[in-house]
Amino acid sequence: MSTPHASYFPLFVSAGDILTDLVREPGTQANTGSSPSQWLSHPGGAGWNVARAVARLGVPSAFAGAIGTDCFSDELWQASVAAELDMRFIQRNDRPPLLAIVFETRPPAYFFIGEASADLAFDPQRLPEGWMHAVQWAHFGGISLARQPLGATLVTLAADLRARGVKISFDPNYRSLMAHGYRPTLEAMAALADFIKVSDEDLQCLFGTDETAALATLRAMNPVAAVLVTRGAQMATFIAAGETIEASPPRVEVADTVGAGDASIGGFLFSLMRWPQRSWREHLSFALAAGAAACRRAGAHSPTLDEVVALLRAE
Repeated sequence: MSTPHASYFPLFVSAGDILTDLVREPGTQANTGSSPSQWLSHPGGAGWNVARAVARLGVPSAFAGAIGTDCFSDELWQASVAAELDMRFIQRNDRPPLLAIVFETRPPAYFFIGEASADLAFDPQRLPEGWMHAVQWAHFGGISLARQPLGATLVTLAADLRARGVKISFDPNYRSLMAHGYRPTLEAMAALADFIKVSDEDLQCLFGTDETAALATLRAMNPVAAVLVTRGAQMATFIAAGETIEASPPRVEVADTVGAGDASIGGFLFSLMRWPQRSWREHLSFALAAGAAACRRAGAHSPTLDEVVALLRAE
């Protein structure tokens, strides 16, 4: 069988977590007592959010993962179609869905339900033949790498892609599942990565030390990888090829910060693919503007190119 033309495939693929957030909305207080809490479902997952972010900005993209055949998975499928992702990369199987139960939002408190769930059955061998010839960047991260056997599958996929010359992006995106036994996966993915994005909170939770020591430990795992450290509305730091750049994200009226980190990763990778001739500082500015733009809308908003450019021009 001949290999399809490269333009037939996405230039960017994110392989990671896709799930449903079940968020508890507290009942309202009244003279007669409290009304019952309500639970709202939202499509989510860090890896899926990054794929949507890059697609929304204008690069052909896919999310590579597996979902079930239930009502929650139907919503994930429909949201992926709406995001114009390449649907050949999302597999469906007759297993339960992966759910994040968010029982408190301020501060966030959650747990996961997903034993033997659909995401764990993702099989890279079922992806379209020839797709690796086209992809320029592949992104990995989130809880998918802490859930076996999926984590091992994704590390192997990342290594295969890297061996073919594909650039690898990695976001540890710390969650409670990584509290035990995650270090070998962290070291393996960091060693494969060309670009690593972490928040100050990620560094503290992953290494249990102050930010300076944690960053030094991370960089020792791969001294040549470019590293972006975000700190919410505060100054971000970018390190690459012996160069350290600091910049602050644009000031915006914040609706919430859900998905801001995913949008910043998407913005950075989009900038690299669309404008490879630009400087690191310009790529960093675009990434921070994308993250800030995501904060202006409630939920995991994927900003358009016009939204990001408007913020950059306003600076």
